[in-house]
Amino acid sequence: MPESFAERFAAARAAHGPLVWGVDPSAAVLQEWGLGDNPDGLDRFADIILAAAPGTVGLIKPQSAFFERHGWRGVHTLQRLIADGRSAGLLVIVDIKRGDIASTNDAYADAYLGKGAPLAADAITVHPYLGLGAMGTYVSRAAESGSCLLVVTRSSNPEGRAIQAALLAGRQRSVEQDLLAEIASINLRLAPDGIGPVGAVIGPTYMEPELDLPAGRCLFLSPGVGAQGATVAHVARVFAACPDRVMPSASRSLLSAGPDVSRLRNCAAALAAEFRTVLPG
Repeated sequence: MPESFAERFAAARAAHGPLVWGVDPSAAVLQEWGLGDNPDGLDRFADIILAAAPGTVGLIKPQSAFFERHGWRGVHTLQRLIADGRSAGLLVIVDIKRGDIASTNDAYADAYLGKGAPLAADAITVHPYLGLGAMGTYVSRAAESGSCLLVVTRSSNPEGRAIQAALLAGRQRSVEQDLLAEIASINLRLAPDGIGPVGAVIGPTYMEPELDLPAGRCLFLSPGVGAQGATVAHVARVFAACPDRVMPSASRSLLSAGPDVSRLRNCAAALAAEFRTVLPG
């Protein structure tokens, strides 16, 4: 069996800290960096990230929508960023938030996970609202390839609370609590002695009601640090019971230091150092 994503994350965390650098080349960022909001500018953006991130952080998280908006050339740049980032020693989480019926999920899994995938990532994000039962191929390919499936469970945006905090009919627990229990069940089956291949996306901006995060037997992607309002202290508080399992993510607050490579490195290194201090283990 290949080394698991959890094992690779532990090594990256030990070397560089748990920070995930969100790679979101929005039109505003490309223009602010003086690159131009076009495929050529996007290519130059990727080059700068590939110069700044390796050796500074252990993980990057490109948001696929910002690449797809440039058509086939944007997807080609995303493919290059994934491949070159992984070759440089980075763990690459592709933020795609896919989620559909089983046959469509199978095709998405073929594209992003495991051997032969044209955009093979270390981890991807998915939406669970057509049911975790429809994600069998995602789960099996992640387990077989040492990848990770990160299920949106408690997001950092306020619009998500009405659904995620809703109580399920006939059960005394919320949608997000039930998702975490399902994730735990899958991981217990696939990795009874450790951390499983299915993780959860938990935004640190909402802390109530408290979730039993250690029971999920998983890693957590925690987006929203910086521009979305979450702080290092928020992350430390939410994940106090499992600080070694969280991957906090910041994007706009780090990219604001660009396009100068040295400034980008310094900004990311400073935030990574903060997280290393407050997330022991």
